[in-house]
Amino acid sequence: MITKVAYLSMHTSPLAQPGQGSAGGMNVYIHELARTMADRGIDVVVFTRRTDPTQPTVVRPRSGYSVVHIDAGPSAEIPIAEMPELVPTFAQGVVQWTISDGRRFDLVHSHYWLSGWAGVLCKEAFGIPLANSFHTLGRVKDLNRRVGEPASSPLRTLTEEQVISMSDCVIASTPYEFDDLLDHYSADPERLCTSPPGIDHDVFRPGDADEARFWLGLGEQPIVLFVGRIQPLKGIDVAIEALGLLPDHVAGGTGPPNLVAIGGPSGPAGVGELARCQSLANSRGLEDRVHFIPPQPHSTLAGFYRAANVLIMPSRSETFGLVAAEAQACGLPVVASAVGGLPYVVDDGTSGLLVNGHEPGDFAKALLRVLDDPDLEARLSGGALEFAERFSWTATADRLLELYAGITGL
Repeated sequence: MITKVAYLSMHTSPLAQPGQGSAGGMNVYIHELARTMADRGIDVVVFTRRTDPTQPTVVRPRSGYSVVHIDAGPSAEIPIAEMPELVPTFAQGVVQWTISDGRRFDLVHSHYWLSGWAGVLCKEAFGIPLANSFHTLGRVKDLNRRVGEPASSPLRTLTEEQVISMSDCVIASTPYEFDDLLDHYSADPERLCTSPPGIDHDVFRPGDADEARFWLGLGEQPIVLFVGRIQPLKGIDVAIEALGLLPDHVAGGTGPPNLVAIGGPSGPAGVGELARCQSLANSRGLEDRVHFIPPQPHSTLAGFYRAANVLIMPSRSETFGLVAAEAQACGLPVVASAVGGLPYVVDDGTSGLLVNGHEPGDFAKALLRVLDDPDLEARLSGGALEFAERFSWTATADRLLELYAGITGL
């Protein structure tokens, strides 16, 4: 029986606010999974890099769940591009803390390619199995990156190959990621497993839209909602362009549609992308209709989902799309790119609409179908609620414990 698990999340902490810096769906995944496992009586330790000298070495969000900050490089936020050289130091810190604390883990589960590299080192040091979740794959991202955006580094893709070959189990979020691992990395199918993330249905649930708008200070205008980090990958530029192509009046509200964009700059291009998108909104005469809002805690984010008419997710790459799943759990229809795992998360024509490609005009047409047809919006809302029931952290934990048992024999 599995009793002790080490999770590695070197480049970002599960305690960080999603939507800013490097924090996103992966942070939510690790935090919620660790909480759920702890509730099952499993001792979970999440190792992450210290980014602030004031951070205590150990933080315990709840009984059975600890976050351990490992010193590797400066105690400050640094670009991911500078982290590879710190991986051996981070892995050594994990090993040293584990020994000094007298722990013995049943397995290591690493997250992202950097942590996967550290996971291989920890597997060898501890002599225990390694499971790895990439959450995003370099070669897959490169297939749909915006023109002019740099490709993933050769170090990343080569490391991904090595981590795949040395992991006892590589966990894909969807069957689409499973196929990507086969097609782009020639992974051994016998070492691949599929386990989708979950949703906290206690937080993300339907509610009164008018009440949500009142508490959030939103008016009666139709609201197109964007939630995600501000970076080229997430396609917020497409959302702004699509908004500009919508008519001034639609059936689903009073006044012209507005875009509410929740998220902060992320990655080396994040600050520049935010400035670019603000300039784009101004150049299209949308400065009063595009609202940039900082990242929000889950409780507040759920209120925005309830208040909006439709979520737009024009991502250029998305391994799963946790935002889409959480929005649907609140009854919000989704208009999303038909890329990556999004066709698995959004049931086209039932819980939302999928768009091929990234042309703003195509997204505007899909948005207009929802905004100008209250019957369709209501039908998609009901479909979203029903479809989102398939995702839960309980089911995710059940599946992962099954996979853990398979590679440990426990």
